[in-house]
Formats: sequence, structure tokens, C-alpha cells
Amino acid sequence: MGLNDTPRGERLHIALFGRRNAGKSSLINALAGQELSIVSGIKGTTTDPVYKAMELLPLGPVMLIDTPGLDDEGELGKERIKRAKAVLNKADIALLVADAGEFLEKGELTEELALVSLIEEKKIPCIFVWNKTDLVKKEALAGKIKDLSKLLAEGSQVSAKEGKGILELKERLGGLLPELEEKRPLVADLLSPMDTVVLVVPIDESAPKGRLILPQQQVIREALEASAATVVVKETELRETLAGLGKKPKLVITDSQAFSVVDKDTPADILLTSFSILFARYKGELSRLVEGARAIEGLKDGDVILMAEGCTHHRQCNDIGTVKLPRWLVEYTGKKLVFETSSGVGFPEDLSKYALVVHCGACMLQEKEMKHRIRRALDSQVPMVNYGIAIAYMKGILKRSLEPFKEKELLYV
Repeated sequence: MGLNDTPRGERLHIALFGRRNAGKSSLINALAGQELSIVSGIKGTTTDPVYKAMELLPLGPVMLIDTPGLDDEGELGKERIKRAKAVLNKADIALLVADAGEFLEKGELTEELALVSLIEEKKIPCIFVWNKTDLVKKEALAGKIKDLSKLLAEGSQVSAKEGKGILELKERLGGLLPELEEKRPLVADLLSPMDTVVLVVPIDESAPKGRLILPQQQVIREALEASAATVVVKETELRETLAGLGKKPKLVITDSQAFSVVDKDTPADILLTSFSILFARYKGELSRLVEGARAIEGLKDGDVILMAEGCTHHRQCNDIGTVKLPRWLVEYTGKKLVFETSSGVGFPEDLSKYALVVHCGACMLQEKEMKHRIRRALDSQVPMVNYGIAIAYMKGILKRSLEPFKEKELLYV
């Protein structure tokens, strides 16, 4: 997988904040070295967060997020500001952009300082950027900012229009890498060189034509990096494949929909889990999601269940999130349940109406955004579980599916 193919959920998210006409869109273009964003002198050109995938050395594949102005006006403007601030929940790095000339003229940074408090509260690495410095006298700006906070006084001074200071800003961004959390492995820490891992991939109406889905691709890539051998089979061929292998595989990983069949055909002395459970550990908080599975037992007639997905896709006639899982939940509980769905960035703000949130594996979400969703459910006292964990629980094989993980003794009672 090349840099240009890096999925959104694996990209470093850099969000740009600032007032209208601070030059956020121009700065994105300058960082990218190409016209990615529309630039206009009309205030409020950016009305919703805009996502731009690119490669930014020395950071590598990133997602630049252009946000609406922090000083937008009216009722619609308030909603835009709210959406801009919500981007903080997925930002790995924040660039807070201010118009140097406007600051020299007005002498205040009310909106910017208010956002600084939120950024610090969320512990997001931040660089303050003084833009449009080609239009001001450097001595005047230096004299005005010397008594400001360290973040503001040591901000990067750039001219997005003329490209000045952009290289230095990129170098500062690269310097933030050590501050960012190191991602935990998806599967590499479960494997040793020359181990064999068997991946069970059903080919049915929901399988994309001509390709594997992202979780399967990522597991194969990590297994290769761990110098392990990967065998990919359909669930109907698993038993014969295991019997024909020269040695016992270290791990079998299955699509959660085939859990029952794979559990039956995989000997008890071979570790078994699912792609979805691997992603629960990789992108979220596995223990929280396992705990959420227990809430299935307490569901009552009329309870509303949110089926949440991190991406948008064409739903098949036997879709896992809208058809299969709701059917299995009704069959398992024997209750008359009500199901609602959300997809992509459309995760509901108010979760209080739900008795349970059942979330996908979140392969298209960053770890930070998935953890934010888990925290919101926790704060709302609404249990959350993911697809694979819910299926394993209802099939009676959750304990087995957690055996590969070192923290298993903390996960299941």
C-alpha cells in the first residue's frame, strides 16, 4: 500500500482553525504545494470542515482539515463554529491561524485564546501560525507579541500567499512527531517470525468484487512485517486447510459473521479471534467494549439500539449492520427492539435515548475519534460494544476469542 493509498483512519489528522479570512485555505495550499482548497476574499467561504488527504514530509500521509471561521455570525454561524470545534475530537495536531495584520489593527485574540483553552484541555499538540506577515512590518509584530503567552509569542510567522516560512512550519510539524502517541500493533505483537496465521474470509454478496476489505489488507500487511506466513481461505475450506498445513498455525482470524462455523472447525488448541475484535483493541478500548457486551442480557422490549458505522457504503440486501446483527440481537434476547443507524461522521450528539450502541470495527476511523465515541457513550452511561464482540458474545465464544490477548484476564468474567 503506497502513501497515496493510506486509508483515512491511518493518516495523521492536522486541523486548521482560525477566524474567517485568516488564510487557513491558503495555508493548506501552501503546505500541499498545490491548489487543494478554494481561496476567496469573501468571508465564510469554508462553511463545513473540508478534508484533504496528502503526503506531507517529514510526517508522511496526513489528512488536512480546513474548518469554518471561529468568528462566524448568526444562528447558522454558531452551528458552523460548533462543527469547527468538534473537529478537535479527531485532530492529532492543531494549527491555530491568525491574520497578523488584523491583530496589529485590533489588538485582540478573543476567539483564538478561547480555542487554545480547549486545545490544551484535550492535550493536542498545537502550533500558533501568524499568517499574512508579508503585509505587516516585522518589527511591529515582534513588539506586539513579545508579551503574549509562549505559544503565541513563539508562533510560526508565514506568508501563505508568498510561501514564506512554510518550510520552517513543516519542520516544526515534523518535530511534533515524538509527542504523538505510538500506535499499538494491530496483530504484529501476537506473532513471531515464521508463525502461520490463517485468515478466514467469506466470499458472499457483501464481499467487494475483486478485492479484500481494509481490515483484511491491514492484517496481511502486519503479518508480513512480522515475518509470519499468511494463509487466506473461505470458511468452507478451513477444516481441510488446517488438516493440510505442515504445522499448527499460531492464530486463526475470521470475519465475525463466520464465527460459529470457524469456531467449530478450529481445534481448541489453536488461538481464534476476529478482525473486528482486533480492531476493537487497535482503535478503541477493548475492555470497555467487552464490558458493553454484557448489556445485551438486560435489553427490554422497546429499547432503542444504535447501529453505528464509521464509514458510508452501499448496503447489501443482507447487510451486517442493518440486517444480520439486528436479527441476531432480536433472536438472542427474544425482545422487540428498535434499531436506528448512523454512518460516517454522523455519530449522534445525544446518546441518552439508546439502551446500547453497537459499533462497527472502525477501520475507517482514527483511534482518537473512536475513543472519543467510546467516551461519549461512557459519559452518557450508555454501554457500547462492537460488531465482532457482540457476535462472539451471542454465539457463546467471546471468552475463546479473547484468549490471544495478553490482557485477557482483565477482559472477561
